[in-house]
Amino acid sequence: MNKIRKIPTEMEMIEQLRRGKVLLPPLSFRLLKGGTELRGNLFRFDALVEVSWGENKAKLVVECKSLSTPKVFQNGLNLLKTSLLPKGCRPLLFVPFLSELQLQELEREGISGIDLCGNGVVVVPEEIAVFRSGGKNRYTSSAPIKNIYRKNSSMVGRAFLLSAGYGTVQEIRKSINRRNFLLNRWKKKPMSLSTVSKCLKTLEDDLIVTREGTIRLLQPDKLLDKLCENYEPPAARERVLLKIPEKNRTVLELLSNLSQELDLPLMASGSSSVARYAVMERGNLLSVYCPRVERLLERLPGIQADRFPNLELVETESETVYFDARQEGDFWWASPLQVYLELMAGDKRDQETARQIKSLILKNFELVIPCGLCRRE
Repeated sequence: MNKIRKIPTEMEMIEQLRRGKVLLPPLSFRLLKGGTELRGNLFRFDALVEVSWGENKAKLVVECKSLSTPKVFQNGLNLLKTSLLPKGCRPLLFVPFLSELQLQELEREGISGIDLCGNGVVVVPEEIAVFRSGGKNRYTSSAPIKNIYRKNSSMVGRAFLLSAGYGTVQEIRKSINRRNFLLNRWKKKPMSLSTVSKCLKTLEDDLIVTREGTIRLLQPDKLLDKLCENYEPPAARERVLLKIPEKNRTVLELLSNLSQELDLPLMASGSSSVARYAVMERGNLLSVYCPRVERLLERLPGIQADRFPNLELVETESETVYFDARQEGDFWWASPLQVYLELMAGDKRDQETARQIKSLILKNFELVIPCGLCRRE
């Protein structure tokens, strides 16, 4: 089991190089110079190391970064690609963790890279070529919020899939709170400005959002993938299956009327909202999210039944599932994004339908994001 460790400072990382603690078999590294010894007018690097493999040796100038975010990686890579190097030296990027995709990018650029987890690529033409991956990340995330793509903080990312750009952080916060269905109908606490700012920092580090000029979305497809990878179904305090007689009123009309009479927010689940955005045959069961199921049960006709039910009540106060609920008449339906996330967590048939909705979500951004900014990985 890999123990999670605190991310070291750049000085501590250089010290590990000095002490021979950075390993990439069959290579060995020896620190020649570090810190202020290298910082002249032309060569502003963090260290000079000698890498050896038997009789083959080479000198590498090191750009050291204490963070491993995509933005930091890209900045380090760009610096090494454009900087003037000392004669006879090759560039090397040194960070706490390198993913396999990052190692492959370094290899394509002809730049070496090593981390503190046993991963690395060292490229010295006609001398040394080593590529090693698979080491797990043993260092905690530097993000202010542990996971911004999950639970309430994911509403910041979700807001960018509704509008590609915002003028200010305050504008983002206002949009989130306006679209938070439970905030408006169930007296939930508004999202704070500091939470929005912290989430924006991670979105920027992940190269999903840029804050150059306006605050705008760069990679909608990557953001959608992140939200999907980290999606968790809402925590349900109670699930009740009912068989409701449909004589004078449909189940939908009955629920709409009760929602208004009881001042109780109701919304169809993502799985029951599919027909609003894609073609998919569903059964007669209507699944509905509600923060207080017992209040509905007191007024609903019919019986609880596991066989042939036509209504499922799911009690949850998860703000994310209600986020950006869409009103049609007197009833509310889940947003296209919520439908997509729920379908992607389902079976193969659900996931095939989810692709229709993904195209619908991303189509809006192909019209507003310049081609050079919308990158696909």
